[in-house]
Amino acid sequence: MIIKTTKIAQLTGHKAAIYAVANGVKDQQLISAAGEGWIVEWDLEAPELGHLLAKIEAQVFSLCHLKKEGIIVAGNMHGGVHWVHLKIPEQTMNVQAHEKGVFGICRVKDSIITLGGQGKLCKWSISEQRITESIFLSHQSLRSIDYSEERSEIAVGSSDNNIYLLDAKTLGLKYQFTAAHDNSVFSVRFHPTQPVLISGSRDAMLKVWDLESKAIISEQAAHWFTINDIQFHPEGKYFATASRDKTIKIWDAKNYKLLKVLESIRDYGHINSVNHLHWSKHHYYLISASDDRSMMIWKIEET
Repeated sequence: MIIKTTKIAQLTGHKAAIYAVANGVKDQQLISAAGEGWIVEWDLEAPELGHLLAKIEAQVFSLCHLKKEGIIVAGNMHGGVHWVHLKIPEQTMNVQAHEKGVFGICRVKDSIITLGGQGKLCKWSISEQRITESIFLSHQSLRSIDYSEERSEIAVGSSDNNIYLLDAKTLGLKYQFTAAHDNSVFSVRFHPTQPVLISGSRDAMLKVWDLESKAIISEQAAHWFTINDIQFHPEGKYFATASRDKTIKIWDAKNYKLLKVLESIRDYGHINSVNHLHWSKHHYYLISASDDRSMMIWKIEET
């Protein structure tokens, strides 16, 4: 497979590092959150100007757009979880749920899960906007989360180097990949079509786990520094990784081989750490967010 990449646009306007990106109301829209506390809406067809949706008085590390409910849930560096009501702003509230930063938010049916810096996982009722259950998985930060509806499982990556597989209904621990990496597990992602979990870490290793046998399928030094995020193409044929080494890499989802590298000089890519990736349904654009305070829109296609 040969991949061609084209940089479509660079979105600027944030005044600090951008840590999270989510779907907007429409397919051509997206929402970003950054270190200055701004939550901004963008239109991929007119990327020159963003629309400020909310201002939070803290760095925002995580984001989840509850499209049906018209709510944005954002996690800040102090452990606060903000419920931003887009249509009824006066109902917006901040709940101090975690002791430290909220590094991950994920929707699971009619609930959301938030991950905290003290190893606590919280389950929230979306309709009531309150915590219904809390569990401590670790004595260290929980850094990454993903949900497989097909398997009814939640994967959590932790700073204790472990990966936890939880039952999505009961939050019971189903399996633990102990010492999965040599450092904090910054990203976990279920393969969309195979019983496989992919993980990336501060150790720069990319690992592929068989969820049936629990054996490791593949492991490779994928980047020079921390792998911050992993995101699959909507059709599942390849996935992208983002790293503190300033690069984005595109991988074959069948054999886990490297297809393409997007870098600063040759591709006019990011000049600082790439923190988050988002694959839009709109033209299947790949969105990258960085410490350089910008987002880039990439067109990824096969030739």
